[in-house]
Amino acid sequence: MAVGWVLGVAGIPVILLLLWSMAWSWFWPRLLPDDWSWRAWQSLFSPSSGLWESLGGSLTIATAVALSALAIGTPAARVLARRSFPARRFLLYALLLPVIAPPLASTMGMHALFLRYGLADTHLGVALAHLVPALPYTILVLTASLTRLDPALEAQARTLGASWSQSWRYVTLPLLLPGLAVAGSFAWLISWSQYLSTWMIGGGQVLTLPLTLVAYQRAGDEPVTAALSLVFLSPPLVVFWWVGRMMMAESAVLPAEASINQRELKKDGPIR
Repeated sequence: MAVGWVLGVAGIPVILLLLWSMAWSWFWPRLLPDDWSWRAWQSLFSPSSGLWESLGGSLTIATAVALSALAIGTPAARVLARRSFPARRFLLYALLLPVIAPPLASTMGMHALFLRYGLADTHLGVALAHLVPALPYTILVLTASLTRLDPALEAQARTLGASWSQSWRYVTLPLLLPGLAVAGSFAWLISWSQYLSTWMIGGGQVLTLPLTLVAYQRAGDEPVTAALSLVFLSPPLVVFWWVGRMMMAESAVLPAEASINQRELKKDGPIR
């Protein structure tokens, strides 16, 4: 019942955006638009709208940021998950500094640095700027996931003859997949929604969906802005749906899978 209420309330803005995207005119206090039109969608999907370029830019940068955050954050989280690691608490708090700092101040600092090294106005520079706020969340989520894992599982695999890489691949990694999915999704969504850092670091040369959305909103074209907002919301909804399904599936099969892998190690010896 509660889930239904939450979904219903969350769906109200989406319904309003859908109505606006199909409206020719809509004035207060009308509950529905006075005139209907597909003009907004036709204009949005026209070659001159810039939709495909900005959509491709957002997808490419967000995916690169998510993969980079996982590649950097996983070994860092593995170290921070050890309670015996010195200065562990200090480092965990230090990870929050990029998030606590005012976005404008940190972005201006990055812009000055990127200008010096030729990274301004490039896709690489924008991706690195997005990585700064995405990486702390990735490390914190993965640290929490690794802290809950029983280290005895890896120890048992090593005892049965598995190498470090084999125990990671067949025991730790399957159990960590839900955490990797959540952490990667956080990084992807943070990059997907960045506007200020993209605008400042990209200098208008790197086009993403938030920049195009704000441009249409400032132009005062509400129907096209509503249609573009729906396009902007679609990929995050798909990401949430995929992560939810994967976490439910993994929670059902991973304990059994880990036990099977342990039995295979014991039966067959070291995995070749």
